[in-house]
Order: sequence, then C-alpha cells, then structure tokens
Amino acid sequence: MVACVLIPGFELRAALRARPSLALGPAALAPAEGEEPLVGPVTAAAEAKGVKPGMRMGEALATCPELVLVEQDPSAAIEAWEEVLRRLEDSGFEVESGDLGCVYFETRGVERLYGGVAAALERALAAVGSAWDPRAGAAGRRFAALAAANVARPGQVLIVADERTRDFLAPLPITLLPLAGERRRELEELGVRNVGDLAGLPGGAVAERLGPDGRRAWSLARGAERGRVRGRRAPAELVETLEFPEAIGNELTLRRALAVLVERLLGRSERGERFFRKIAISATLVGGGSWRRTLTLREPFAEAGRLRTALGPKLAELPAPVLKLKLEALELTESTGQQLALVRPEGDELRGRLREGLRQVKASAGEGGVCTVVEVAPWSRIPEQRALLVARDD
Repeated sequence: MVACVLIPGFELRAALRARPSLALGPAALAPAEGEEPLVGPVTAAAEAKGVKPGMRMGEALATCPELVLVEQDPSAAIEAWEEVLRRLEDSGFEVESGDLGCVYFETRGVERLYGGVAAALERALAAVGSAWDPRAGAAGRRFAALAAANVARPGQVLIVADERTRDFLAPLPITLLPLAGERRRELEELGVRNVGDLAGLPGGAVAERLGPDGRRAWSLARGAERGRVRGRRAPAELVETLEFPEAIGNELTLRRALAVLVERLLGRSERGERFFRKIAISATLVGGGSWRRTLTLREPFAEAGRLRTALGPKLAELPAPVLKLKLEALELTESTGQQLALVRPEGDELRGRLREGLRQVKASAGEGGVCTVVEVAPWSRIPEQRALLVARDD
C-alpha cells in the first residue's frame, strides 16, 4: 500500500518554533515580498475567529484585528523538514517528499518489520513526533492515501481498502485535487462541489473543458491512477555558514562573505572533488524570517570563480540586512572528472549531452520532472486515453 504522512500548515509551524507563544493565539503566515497579499496557513485560534488560508490580508485583519502575521522562514522550514525526513529514514522508511509537510512511502517493505500496515504508520507518526500533529493515511492509490491523511485527525491512522476507494473519495471536496484556482472555481460554478461529482462526469467532456490537468484530476477522482512512490536520493551534507556581528546590508561585503563560503565549501574533504549540480544560498534576516534561493547549474562544475559569478546576482534580491549567510550543496555529481577520448563514436557526444540535460532537469524539477510518452490505447477516440506520461528512469 501507499502511505502518506501529512503535517498541515508545516511552514507556519516551522516559523513558530522560534516564537512558540504565538502558536496558541490567532496567527497566520504572511505572504512573501512581491507575492499577492494572501495569508498562508493559520493557527486553530485564527481559524476559530473566521480567518481562512488564502484570504486577503485586509479581509483577514478586519475579521480578526488581533491576528498576528508571521514572517516566512523558508530556511527554517526546509531544515525542519529535512529533520523529519531523516527521522523517517532512520526508522526504515524509503520516503518520497512532496510539498513541505507531505511525504509518501510504500508500506510493503516495512509491514513485516513492524507487524502490519497500521503498526508501520503508527511507527512513522512516532518518528515524526507528536509536536508536529502529524496524521497518516494509507490506500492502494497515491491520491487516496493523501485524501485519507487529510481526513484523519492529528495522531490518527486512516487506512482505505482498495475496493472502497471511490466511495471514500466521493464526498470529499474538490480542493484536494491538483487543480489551479480558476479551474476549481469553474467547476464550482458548474455545480461540481465534491470529488464524486467530478468522477461522475464523462472523461472526454472534462478533458475538452479543462484540458490535461482536468483530465488528470478526473482520473484521480475515479481512483484510476496508482502513482509509483520513488525513494529520494540521499542529499549532500555540505553546509557552510557565516554569522556577522551586526546586520550587513552592503552588497560588496556580502559578496566577499559569499567568496569565503565558496572557498570553504570547495575545501570540504567530504566533497571528494565531485562537481556541484545544485546549490542553495540562504540568509537569516534582521527583521525576522529568512530568505533562500536555489540554483541548478547548467553544467556541473567546482570552480570558485564560476560559483561566485552564478551566485553573486542572487544577493541583490535580499529584502533586508543579513545576520547570517549560509551556502549548501544540495546535489553533487557522481564522477570526479570527465574522461576524454581521442575519437568519439558518432552520436555519443549528443547522447551524453542529452543525459546531462535530463539530470539537470531532474535536479531542478524533481524525479518526476522528466517523463516518457507510452502508447497504451492507440485505438481510443479520446486523445488523453491514447498515451500515458511515465516518469523516465535514465
């Protein structure tokens, strides 16, 4: 079975770890600078006063004048999520991370270890920790497992039998489906209020009206897609930080600090002379919260000058003076060099570039970022049924 462990409002919970007193009162995650002024996840106290995620800030503050807006802290959220994933992996689960606060794994390999599906899920919840109020769901299909985790109460395990999947999904709201906001509003205007209403519509009509995303949502609503869980690759544990005695806002000083971090990272013995494929730079801001940018290199390398050139322009995006600067190597290449040949076979160079391009896309968009079209029903009159997109392994 596919299992899902869910922590709703994870980013808000991670930001409130440094300010635990706010967790008991009405609080909401503030939007990032430059984004639409919509509040993010909210605490239970804020929800009880009528504040909902996605509400405009003006409306939220008018509804609850004592509402506290918590600055986003992406660095703290990613660090906390990495801790959760590592605890799950230490307990024997091969995990695939979705969005922050959502993780999938197969129970087949751990059922005998812990004595059944329910016991394995309880062990996963224990590994996450009760402080996060996690909940777990399991089903034969990936989307049904996510829906079960959404329905479950904090600390609860909910298992959906395969033959009950459609009946279980039918009364659930369509907000669970991966649809854009305008598509969801369009369905609501047409009278489609829950997953069962969408599943009862003809697939061809849904595909014609909503396109490929609507067709996939319709397939999920009918419980048709199983969705394979792919265990994540172990992340590179190369991190360098530099703390300043006082807040720094001068870009020249920050570039010099970046140069120091680059030299430290290149000098780490754990790197083993491997090249960088994906790196991240983050900062702790003086007014609270943090800032983070991730960069997937077009071509893996390990040269200090090129790294400074690639990362330097990111510093101009900092919204406030910095108290701490951090540089992380998120993904390294497997090889330590490039083997040159006197005469290369015809087409070998092109295949090598294509493989490198695929690795770059996967590093940027995730393992499911590269797919292959597999023809399954060429006789079908519905274009979306003729072929499937399958994640590419090589």
